[in-house]
Amino acid sequence: MRISGLGVIDDAVLELAAGLTVVTGETGAGKTMVVQGVNLLFGGRADAGRVRPGAARAVVEGRLSLRPDHPALARAVDAGAELDDGTLIMTRSVAADGRSRAHLGGRSVPVGVLGELSEQLVAVHGQSDQQRLLRPAAQRDALDRYAGEPVTGLRERFRTHHARWRSVRATLAELRAAAEERSREAELLRLGLAEVEAVAPAPGEDLALRADIARLDAADDLRAAAALAQGALTGDDDGDGDDALQLLTAARRALESAADTDPALAGLAARVAEATFLVSDVGADLASYASGLDADPVRLSVAQDRLAALTTLVRRHAVEDVDGVLAWAAAASDRLLELDGAGDRVEVLAAQESALEAELSELAAALSEGRAQAAERFAVAVSGELTALAMPHARVTARVSQGEDPQGLPVGGRRLAVTAEGVDAVELLLEPHPGAPPRPLHKGASGGELSRVMLAVEVVLAGSDPVPVMVFDEVDAGVGGKAAVEIGRRLARLARDHQVLVVTHLPQVAAFADQHLQVVKADDGTVTRSGVVALDGEGRVAELSRMMAGHDSGLARGHAEELLASASSDKARA
Repeated sequence: MRISGLGVIDDAVLELAAGLTVVTGETGAGKTMVVQGVNLLFGGRADAGRVRPGAARAVVEGRLSLRPDHPALARAVDAGAELDDGTLIMTRSVAADGRSRAHLGGRSVPVGVLGELSEQLVAVHGQSDQQRLLRPAAQRDALDRYAGEPVTGLRERFRTHHARWRSVRATLAELRAAAEERSREAELLRLGLAEVEAVAPAPGEDLALRADIARLDAADDLRAAAALAQGALTGDDDGDGDDALQLLTAARRALESAADTDPALAGLAARVAEATFLVSDVGADLASYASGLDADPVRLSVAQDRLAALTTLVRRHAVEDVDGVLAWAAAASDRLLELDGAGDRVEVLAAQESALEAELSELAAALSEGRAQAAERFAVAVSGELTALAMPHARVTARVSQGEDPQGLPVGGRRLAVTAEGVDAVELLLEPHPGAPPRPLHKGASGGELSRVMLAVEVVLAGSDPVPVMVFDEVDAGVGGKAAVEIGRRLARLARDHQVLVVTHLPQVAAFADQHLQVVKADDGTVTRSGVVALDGEGRVAELSRMMAGHDSGLARGHAEELLASASSDKARA
């Protein structure tokens, strides 16, 4: 891994061993920046404040060698990455202005892709994780992770069913809460539709009525106009006067009598004859129209009353005409069907809720049982680690409990408080010595005890974690003496199956390293490429001596050599 421009690190390269690599150095030398670099490389939050002053950006580059069938490689290839001789190159940069970029196998990718890979590749355990594990939710997550697929698989199924159950419950509650409002709306629609049905308007009826009323109201004037026109065209009944028909008849006869002399007049005579017939037809139609007009006040009153009823409907429904009323009635009928069907929907949703609740209750019971069984194994494993960490009489208990909630999920005859994670609360309790009451970790342990309990938890979790790389950042703080040796022994044991990187201040831990890196600041306060030194032989003895005594002395060197020999012998026996 190469780090540049990050905190005090100007430019440094770390060659990590396949087993246990420890990183040591003076306080403030930049050891923690190594862990920060790992976090950045695997999609951690970008903090511009971590960029070295004067540097344009912080860059972390890592080269990973994985087995060909590792799922992380398949995900990387899906993201467009190209492998370099079977290895995967990852790069993360953070500019001084906060902009962050990620590259995978030479291709630019979203930072989230690196985060996805981190779940399959690396687990970081640090002091912040210890504080996190004091929270009940984190303790439940830790127990689930320890339990593995039998519990995590149930939990995922529970989450899916829980989301569906909540959705159905919310919809059902909304429908039930709105039942009274729907009832009022349906009643108003029924009243409106009954009124429309009672009037029974026809399309365009209001326009036809207005025209009919106008005719009835002006019947006398219309009759007089028709009679006058008829008289002008065909004459009065007594035959007096010169009307158009008589004049046309005289014209036709005159033309017909002269047609023998000039044939051209025959055509004109024929046209006059057509006009005569047309005037005669119009006169007959006018006579029929005039005789059909009826100034009937009763009929006029009926038409006016009908139009008034239609106008009332139009105004009540705030539309323009009767056609608008009919359109409202059609929409109201559809809405009424929908409202009347809401009751059926409530019944359907209630049945769905009941079925989902039954399934969810079964999953919750199975999940609680799985957690309870895992809690017993987890407590035994952690307590066993504490015995090796110089707390032989301490006992850790993982308590799985449930809380009552009248509106919760029915499980085993009780209604329990429920979340997307199940109905269980998980709490780690410490009994520091026989006879002492078990108490929550943050109340029942001293600083040193808490560090050892947390480390024991981390070691137990790490042993069940499938990721190939594990990083421990000073989780041994507050521990010393024999317990420190046991910490080193456990980390070395983890390193048989994982690549382990440890930032430590304990010489007892550093003595177990397969690769020992020392971080050294230059005179200007920076860590350069030459500032990360791989120690061996005399270099390791000198660094362990410094870590024990604060300086390199003959007595401390003897103790350092003894530590190295003891650790080497311990690893050989293992």
